[in-house]
Amino acid sequence: MSSNDHKLQKRRTAFVTGGTSGIGLALAQGFAQAGYKVAAAGLGDLPDGTESITFHSLDVCDQNSIEQLISGCERLDVVINAAGVIRRGEELDPEVFSSVVNINLNGAMRVCAESRTKLAESQGCIINIASMLSYFGGGLVPGYAASKGGIAQLTKSLAIAYAKDSIRVNALAPGWIATPLTHDLRGDEERNAAIMGRTPMARWGKPEELIGPALFLAGDAASYITGTLLNVDGGYAAM
Repeated sequence: MSSNDHKLQKRRTAFVTGGTSGIGLALAQGFAQAGYKVAAAGLGDLPDGTESITFHSLDVCDQNSIEQLISGCERLDVVINAAGVIRRGEELDPEVFSSVVNINLNGAMRVCAESRTKLAESQGCIINIASMLSYFGGGLVPGYAASKGGIAQLTKSLAIAYAKDSIRVNALAPGWIATPLTHDLRGDEERNAAIMGRTPMARWGKPEELIGPALFLAGDAASYITGTLLNVDGGYAAM
């Protein structure tokens, strides 16, 4: 076997849900730039793929689609659950609430459960995308807040359950990040001012600012870290 073949065989792989826009897309691109082979999945228009990233359509509410996509991965080292929705002002309706929780929380669990066997083989890891609303309530977004609170507890619970398989499970808790999901908030002068007034760094975060923390959690430097939420929030939770 040549040295190039050996390097290709050893190349680490990452699977990113919600990987076609916003934070998920930034993480997919960041892991690809770091040398990972990346499969990124989501709904809507798919970006053009590259040598290092392939894009797939995926509904995280569809168990069969999850099974087919993950079974097609020859190797799996890192799973990032970034798929999520928010329906501001609509989530007090029980049906909307249920839909948001099904996507954000149940969808993450479906992916984690389906990925477990392959991650055990590689002694890989899971990185869930939590939120500041894992800690705080949201009067206009009870479904989103409940689902992200659930992500925090799911992360801790699976860290315990999957440790025997040498799978680490952690989460990133982003603060206010400039993505399509926060477009309306950034355009609302009053709400924007309130958010910036509560954020010590007094600016919106950028999706690419989650890449370094995610690579850290996925790497050997974090080999004894599991069940942890890492805030990437410009100091918001410290206030």
